[in-house]
Amino acid sequence: MLAGLKPVRQCGNTPSADRGYNDSFSMSDKELIDNFVQQYHALKSEMGKVIVGQDKAVDSLLLSIFTGGHCLLVGVPGLAKTLMVNTLAKSLGLSFNRIQFTPDLMPSDITGSEILDENRRFQFVKGPVFANIVLADEINRTPPKTQAALLEAMQEKSVTVSGKSYPLAAPFFVLATQNPIEQEGTYPLPEAQLDRFMLNIRMDYPSFQEEVDIVKGTTASHNPQVDIILSSEDILRYQDVIRRLPVPDNVCQYAVRLASSTRPVSGNPSVQTAASSLATKYLSWGAGPRASQYLVMGAKTHAAMKGKYSPDIEDVQAVATEVLRHRIVRNYYAEAEGVSTEEIIGQLLSMSE
Repeated sequence: MLAGLKPVRQCGNTPSADRGYNDSFSMSDKELIDNFVQQYHALKSEMGKVIVGQDKAVDSLLLSIFTGGHCLLVGVPGLAKTLMVNTLAKSLGLSFNRIQFTPDLMPSDITGSEILDENRRFQFVKGPVFANIVLADEINRTPPKTQAALLEAMQEKSVTVSGKSYPLAAPFFVLATQNPIEQEGTYPLPEAQLDRFMLNIRMDYPSFQEEVDIVKGTTASHNPQVDIILSSEDILRYQDVIRRLPVPDNVCQYAVRLASSTRPVSGNPSVQTAASSLATKYLSWGAGPRASQYLVMGAKTHAAMKGKYSPDIEDVQAVATEVLRHRIVRNYYAEAEGVSTEEIIGQLLSMSE
């Protein structure tokens, strides 16, 4: 743990300076968290009817949903990324639209456009972005101009067409799948759009036994049906109580210090810490303040999923890699020495203990 940090008051929404950070969290809130844990396990079990393995990816996907953040799923084709999102939408009973990103996709194909109706008046026809869950399938298969059409929707939860703003339904999530950028025909996402995604989830190949189970299950006639576990009102209620979870000051300070440690610094080398020296050596760009916010919010949801009423530093560490991996940019030295983004984050985490 970082030296000199003590759990004094909660971070944000502190009732008073002399009250403990759990005082603002009522008994009804605690009951909501207890109920949330049960619903979370029921949701995982329901998704398990269709999704074999990928437990870490499913946990991270659910974490982003209950935090209210957007999520980026990265992996080679055939790892059930699309199936996972589709199954999640069914189990939550939310409206769902899938957008297949292709090189010729236009921004209006996402947001919608105005057409001239039979009365010779312009009428706005909503695009597929108007849904609770939008699956941006293979988002890096389309040029940056079309990718940017999602920026306003992801940040402002609205779409502006011809100077008029149209609000999106609540809750609203963009769950995007992405092929590895080394594959042919891909366009790297702009940093501004990457920063809008709360988590970057890496999906790997299943184990041998998991792949055997996948093959046996998908080559038979059995077609599992997914039941609805939660409603949109339930999701909004759980998001609200998770946001109210009190956070000790030392956890907030740890999250900010961790995000700050990814930022290269220049100046007097004698005042640099080991973490900042590591960032300066291997990174050309570090994480911004939004990373600190998502570290704290992700820690809150991670704690709630474990049945805790307040997050600790271990919860921040649990979400750190997926929050930071798409927000830091390696420089030439890191690439030349073969140092991965995950290794850099791991070293920064070990330095903060």
